Amino acid sequence: MLKYKLSKINAISKKILSKLSNTDCIFLFGELGSGKTTFTRSLINELQEKNKVAKTDVLSPTFNLVYEYDVKSLKVMHYDLYRLEDKKEIDQLGIFENSKNVITIIEWPEKIKKNFKNRLEITFYYEADEESRRLRLQGYGKWKNFKIDAI
Repeated sequence: MLKYKLSKINAISKKILSKLSNTDCIFLFGELGSGKTTFTRSLINELQEKNKVAKTDVLSPTFNLVYEYDVKSLKVMHYDLYRLEDKKEIDQLGIFENSKNVITIIEWPEKIKKNFKNRLEITFYYEADEESRRLRLQGYGKWKNFKIDAI
């Protein structure tokens, strides 16, 4: 478990970005407002900066369900499954159809049954201090031994 200040989210994003590659998937767990979209915004903006692409607004896809970001030849698909209840609705999003040159980020992934081989699961937790959070990392495939000890 890693405790951090919200102001340090970019340091966490950079550490994850250093291992991130096309076809990877990040599952984001946590209560509403716990930091899932804040982390995603930081990660996408860090990826854009690394690739010398203009930073874009990264919004919560709660009502749109998905936002797509092009970073040169790479695509980042940011899904939010919070409002979906029916498996058919989730299947219609096509999350698993094209994973080539696509980084997939899914908020509320507990609503899907299929998993990606190379995925990092991040669970965000509130702290008493509203400017702090804790997170837990669980990796699969190439992410199995990934750790962030300190930032």
